[in-house]
Amino acid sequence: MRLNRTLLSVALVVFALVVQVSVLARLQLPGAVPDLLLLVVVALALVYGHVSGALIGFGAGLLADLAPPADHAAGRYALVLCIIGYLVGLARPENGQLKSAFVPMAVVVAAAVGSTLLYAGVGALVGDTAARHVGLGSLLFTAAVYDLLLAPFTVPLFMAIARRTDNDPLAESSSGGGGGVAAGWLSSGTGLRIGSQRGGLRVKAARNRAARAGRIKGVKRL
Repeated sequence: MRLNRTLLSVALVVFALVVQVSVLARLQLPGAVPDLLLLVVVALALVYGHVSGALIGFGAGLLADLAPPADHAAGRYALVLCIIGYLVGLARPENGQLKSAFVPMAVVVAAAVGSTLLYAGVGALVGDTAARHVGLGSLLFTAAVYDLLLAPFTVPLFMAIARRTDNDPLAESSSGGGGGVAAGWLSSGTGLRIGSQRGGLRVKAARNRAARAGRIKGVKRL
């Protein structure tokens, strides 16, 4: 990834992890906990694509695995967020611009449900049956609801920050200014007249050079 992408991703992931551990985990809400870390991964994957989404998801999940008070094996949530980041990145549009708010909201719900299922599935493989005692259906419903309620206040903001830092404002302004001047010239007709005059001058100069070269060559033949 680019340096600005890496720095922004690290900053947002650390911020989300601090808020997750110090605030959201202490709300004592029924069922699941609002997953701000997942929303950061979703937002960045929608902007950067599947490769960067997988890398960001793995790093974010690994930090969550190591941050206290983690009660599961290290690497478990890293695997989950790596898969989620990759799959969400595949939904990124070609131009990076989403035309509707329905797409990111649907992606958030799918990511919340998918991450919960993956986390419970990986836990079942390693012998962790906590999801069975809590109730997997309750976890899926509350995770989707909490993340969906939190997403409108976080995902658009994170995506806007990612796009702003990923683009080059100087290149955009120069290209935009040049395009505006050219469009104005073409619309007024001045650019076409100047272009045609310059083209005519170039053609006349080329003909003069060719005529001179022919005369010189003829003299040398004689």
